[in-house]
Amino acid sequence: MSSTTRIVLSLVIGLAAGATIAAAGSADLARVVALIQPLGTLWVNALRMTVIPLVFSVLVTGVASAASAASAGRLAARTLTLFIVILTGSVIATALIAPAIFATFPIPGSASAALRAGALTLQQPMPTVAPLAEWLIGIVPVNPVQAAAEGAVLPLIVFALFFAFAVTRIPADSRDRLTGFFQAVAETMITIVKWILWAAPVGVFALALGVGFHGGIGAAGALLYYVVLLSLMCLLATGAMYPLAALSKDLTLPQFARGAAEAQVVAASTQSSLATLPAMIDVAQKQYGLPAGVVGLVLPLAVSLFRVSTAIANLSAAIFVAALYGIPLSALQLATGALVSIATSIGSVGVSSQVSYFFGVMPICLAMGLPVEVLALLLAVEVLPDIFRTICNVTADLAATVLLGRERRATPR
Repeated sequence: MSSTTRIVLSLVIGLAAGATIAAAGSADLARVVALIQPLGTLWVNALRMTVIPLVFSVLVTGVASAASAASAGRLAARTLTLFIVILTGSVIATALIAPAIFATFPIPGSASAALRAGALTLQQPMPTVAPLAEWLIGIVPVNPVQAAAEGAVLPLIVFALFFAFAVTRIPADSRDRLTGFFQAVAETMITIVKWILWAAPVGVFALALGVGFHGGIGAAGALLYYVVLLSLMCLLATGAMYPLAALSKDLTLPQFARGAAEAQVVAASTQSSLATLPAMIDVAQKQYGLPAGVVGLVLPLAVSLFRVSTAIANLSAAIFVAALYGIPLSALQLATGALVSIATSIGSVGVSSQVSYFFGVMPICLAMGLPVEVLALLLAVEVLPDIFRTICNVTADLAATVLLGRERRATPR
């Protein structure tokens, strides 16, 4: 049985068991729920302890790798520039569209209350949003160590970016030692995250048991809303890649769509951009007629650094958490979430979707001052959105390759 299946089953069993115990009205069983439920919070806290060192180390190695790639030539620099432009446009659109969706189609009140009931996340008041001037001053940390200790994600990311770009300017020997060190730290933290995720069925069951006991099966409605929202956002982003590719003027929209469909089938079945890379290369060269030199540089870089759906879906997930708890988001909070989503998507690593989910979504929620305990339950229903995430990434990779290869396009076969 796969890890994803075990987590989904834990969610279903936990919700059902909690609702059944609540209906039975047994005081003894209620005490059992009270004893088990903190295990979920303990599990989430274990994940939280990995966020700061993982984000910092992965950003340092990711940015250093991107800078190294950019220095390899003009095409590599243009490739990374295009990635940043598309990512920035995507998160700006997400920050505008997702809140509008919630305003037009709010989460059903009963489902929202049911999901919130057992999460135990609002025992402390939410932090207030700083004024614009204070927010801008706070972006650059006076003490990076203090920022890390306090979980101030955005200032820490700013310091990590400065640090990473500075690493690219020091002598090669020192640079290699530093990047090697942080690569080792990242791999170590990912190993710890995998250990913690191995216990995900227990953590998800404990949280779901509390949700089912306090809120009943109605919480499933809010989880379904989340699945639909993320899938819709990824589908909208996927659709936007078609006219983007057509800007090349060397390839018609139907031609791009036919080739993309072949890679999308592989993406849906594997849920991995890396596993879809051979299919994308085949489509780009044989159907789009792009030169091998362009395809061989752009697509591997795209798979490693360009995860447009990651930024979109992770920011959407954070906005969902805010809507779930009825927390109004200011423009500054949305801007903070957008910046963190771009940074973490660039620095994200080619690991399992469960690891990358917490690496991506949790820092955004922390930076925006949102609860994170409910993310464990959202992880359990990530199966369907993850399919659309991969399809979106693959389509964006091909669109970027078409745009970058337009000047040196070969004759299609």
